[in-house]
Amino acid sequence: MHTLFEPAREVPVVDEFDICVVGGSCTGVFAAIRAARLGAKVAIVENNGFFGGVATASQVNIWHSVYDIHGEQQIIAGLTTEVTERLKHRNAVWIGAPTDASKYFILHTEELKIELDEMITGAGVRPFLHTRFVAPIVENGRPVAVAIEDKTGRRAVKASYFIDATGDGDLVDRLGYPCYKRSGMQPPTMCAIIRGLDRIKAEYPDFSLSQTVFNPLYPNSLKKGFLWSAGVPGGQGDTMVAGTRVFGVDCSDADQLTKAEMEGRQQVRAICDILRQNFLDEEINPLVALPAKIGIRDTRHARCQHTLTEEEVLYGVRFPDAIANGTYRVDIHNHEAGGILFRYLDGTEVWIDGDGNKDVRRWRAEGEEPTPFYQIPYRSLVPQNGDGNVLIAGRILDADPGAFGAVRVMVNCNQTGEATGVAAYLALNNNAPVEAVEIPKLRQTLAAGGSAII
Repeated sequence: MHTLFEPAREVPVVDEFDICVVGGSCTGVFAAIRAARLGAKVAIVENNGFFGGVATASQVNIWHSVYDIHGEQQIIAGLTTEVTERLKHRNAVWIGAPTDASKYFILHTEELKIELDEMITGAGVRPFLHTRFVAPIVENGRPVAVAIEDKTGRRAVKASYFIDATGDGDLVDRLGYPCYKRSGMQPPTMCAIIRGLDRIKAEYPDFSLSQTVFNPLYPNSLKKGFLWSAGVPGGQGDTMVAGTRVFGVDCSDADQLTKAEMEGRQQVRAICDILRQNFLDEEINPLVALPAKIGIRDTRHARCQHTLTEEEVLYGVRFPDAIANGTYRVDIHNHEAGGILFRYLDGTEVWIDGDGNKDVRRWRAEGEEPTPFYQIPYRSLVPQNGDGNVLIAGRILDADPGAFGAVRVMVNCNQTGEATGVAAYLALNNNAPVEAVEIPKLRQTLAAGGSAII
């Protein structure tokens, strides 16, 4: 590759912080808030002009169950439920009943952006929006700052501890920590807000959006896949639709991310064209909004002190250092075609192939007790061969493909953010490496802050 020489330069330091969170998804925001509420001086760096990550930038507006599979025991609380309670006051969330294993939340993600602003401000966190993380700055073999680029130019944010909530492991990768990528990454999805589906359903009672967009009888049909959707709270019949898939891309690579973004938008246009040309007047455009970023499921993972396994998830192994709980199913989207595997904690599994054919079977013996919920250990957030002052949070956690298929969803990632925020504060308070954080103290502090620690 042809290269150019970039002259060395001095970088002005914006300020010095106790903890710097890189990445402003809900995962990163929750890490920053928990640390700040404990008294730490915290900065958060986000590339977009708003916080929320996949929930806002990618328009994925469902947070899954906070109850066990029986709908009896609340296993997730903390900032996840605090946010939904705040949104209730603005008619910006729909809450499902805690029956049949689920109490889900459908979010008005534009309102969520504003709510996260208020929470960041209220906690006293220093926000850096429209800010690109560039590189870590290392002294004596230990990260002491991150270089950033924003409208002001190249600057540096100094801190004692860092949390990588980038989603792609950008910080730990550029630090040279052990990371890995799978050969078959789950494909990303471009969501969209679409209007007019209620009108179509009224005129065509048997209409199914999923069957329609994958029907080869329509010239613009998508490759066989899986589609789900959710209404928009407070909207005028708007629906968030997630039916696209971009196969064979690694969205931690800049050129492939560009390809994925553009191909995803073309697939959304194909969906809208099918609706306009066959079910709506040509003059009506059902497309209301596109996301700021494609919804990415899977890229880089940090190699941590423990690799969470599918067996540990499916059988609900209890960890002494558990910092998060979940019930979301193992959910693996085929990286080459439209197939998808769902493996549930009640012992059943469903395989849907690329042609939409469904095979229902069991992965565990009939009559065995179902797993009520699973856990994520703190060790899966502590990088191997780190420098003692860096933690990872969110979907870059260390997990095998099956475990990752379950724990990657937002309600689980949110909890990892809270855990790393608290852990970084405890390490700071004791001037200790993150791997030496006292687990009982970590779990006690999380519980005192509202987390469901079991």
